[in-house]
Amino acid sequence: MSKRDTETKPTGKPAPLPNEFAVKDPEQFAMNMARTFEQMGKASSAWLEPREKGDVVDTGPVSMADIVETLSKVGEYWMTDPTRAIQAQTRLFAGYMTVWNNSIQRLAGEHEAVEPAALAKGDKRFADEDWSRNYFFDFLKQAYLMTSRWADELVEGADGLDEHTKRKAVFYMKQVSNALSPSNFVMTNPELYRETIQSNGQNLVKGMKMFAEDMAAGKGNLRVRQADYTAFKIGKDIALAEGKVIAQNEICQIIQYAPKTEKVFKRPILITPPWINKFYILDLKPEKSYVSWLVEQGHTVFLISWVNPDERHAEKSWQDYIEQGIRFGLDTAETSTGEKEFNLVGYCVGGTLLSAGLAYLKAQGDERAKTATLFATQVDFKYGGDLLVFVDEEQLKTLEMSMAAKGYLEGSQMAQAFNMLRSSDLIWPYFVNNYLKGKEPMAFDLLFWNADATRMPKANHLFYLRNCYLENNLSGGRMIVGDTRIDLSTVDIPIYNLATREDHIAPAKSVYRGSKFFGGKVSYVLSGSGHIAGVVNHPAKNKYQYWTGAEPAKDGTFDEWLEKAEEHAGSWWPHWSNWIAGHNGEAMVKARKPGGGKLKPIEDAPGSYVKVQT
Repeated sequence: MSKRDTETKPTGKPAPLPNEFAVKDPEQFAMNMARTFEQMGKASSAWLEPREKGDVVDTGPVSMADIVETLSKVGEYWMTDPTRAIQAQTRLFAGYMTVWNNSIQRLAGEHEAVEPAALAKGDKRFADEDWSRNYFFDFLKQAYLMTSRWADELVEGADGLDEHTKRKAVFYMKQVSNALSPSNFVMTNPELYRETIQSNGQNLVKGMKMFAEDMAAGKGNLRVRQADYTAFKIGKDIALAEGKVIAQNEICQIIQYAPKTEKVFKRPILITPPWINKFYILDLKPEKSYVSWLVEQGHTVFLISWVNPDERHAEKSWQDYIEQGIRFGLDTAETSTGEKEFNLVGYCVGGTLLSAGLAYLKAQGDERAKTATLFATQVDFKYGGDLLVFVDEEQLKTLEMSMAAKGYLEGSQMAQAFNMLRSSDLIWPYFVNNYLKGKEPMAFDLLFWNADATRMPKANHLFYLRNCYLENNLSGGRMIVGDTRIDLSTVDIPIYNLATREDHIAPAKSVYRGSKFFGGKVSYVLSGSGHIAGVVNHPAKNKYQYWTGAEPAKDGTFDEWLEKAEEHAGSWWPHWSNWIAGHNGEAMVKARKPGGGKLKPIEDAPGSYVKVQT
């Protein structure tokens, strides 16, 4: 309880609880609790019904069995040695004694006690003043932080575990700690408790109604809403760059964007976005749009818009995506413009496909690509980040079985995996805000895009996970696409390789290492922020920074490169613009209209493929 709660009256008896902790209308509160349980029942039905029908098989990114098995190995390390077990228990007991002593000192009026575990930078879970002012909630906070830190230390200190098991243990422990935070429960979160009492539980009625709706929307799996999805419509509010779809096949549409300048660079650009997400991350709004900015700089821009696959695409392979995606895009751009030289751009897994595609096309005698720009792209997966947690032989076998029936992986499962990488930012704050506070999330274009998931075709996805994350075949020269062995050392064109410093998906260290496998000159650039904000950073915003330095050395490390790198304020886009202009030459030509008079436009950008939702 807080100091204000324990102030005494002249009689010496404790003062009553303040009004904010007292139920105003017991009858209304009871009625709202009944309505809350009614909505919880609807959510339970939405979860149960598809399972009874066999429409849902519980094969998410991770299984409870794997979590238990992995963390059991950590427990086994500590419990098989009595000395280690006693030491661990002693540290835990000492931590709890520190928390208890802190509470006693505060009750005695001493406020200088040192907390046993500090909040991590940027942790907003305990921002409400009652987490510190109220003795009870302060005790809960300290006990939780100390316990979670102790649990993390158990995992880190568990020697003898193989690298993959330890990586999983660290990840799973983080998920457990985040889930069990007292900030996630009404009775242990002062802000939630106050709001529930003051609204007579109306917040829980609204929240559980959203919970039931989101469970139904996820067809038996909770699809946590991160934004007001009704506020955006593709082609109306986002993905607004003017252009035309000028070609399409069963895998993709090719968009050519309308020029904004009278003269353009002679050499066009073809963009290969990831198929794991939709391309309009590069065209959210005009003030954020990389596509629009490119056009304004005088580039003729073509872009591959991938299909949102279904059963028909189950056996589509990497060769299909290269042939019917990248090569098809080059053929289309050549027909439209008459040019035979192109600058290619790839983002994330689209960049990984592009890198393999460059080697594949060159082996086929196709050398139309004259430069390549890679955004947050891995070609070597030794330091592949947290996504490595989801890939081992057992998990791939389970995934293959779950994809066998429909021929694809539901987009919601991929979205869940990415959200789990940052569950403290992308899951639990929305769980609390939506379902416990009963508040609708804000309209945010980036989170609308994040939730607009795409399905993964079986053959393509399994090939990617095995050859890249599990076996690291691409950089090792062991990947076979069709009948062609992929050798990145044959890719000798200039490459602009952008990494982002806070990237959980394509770590900067991993991208740096990948630079060494190409055969040509690689300009490695590091951007501030993460996988999205570090890439989509319009110069007008004047945000973040970027670093430039020497070409990655074959025997050098990322840390050595960064130590000598030069920091620059603002966006990396102008730096890239100078780089691409230097490789384009000074030749300019008259601006080209979509289709070039040779291809009849099919429909307006952004096209119909990108509008298909799961």
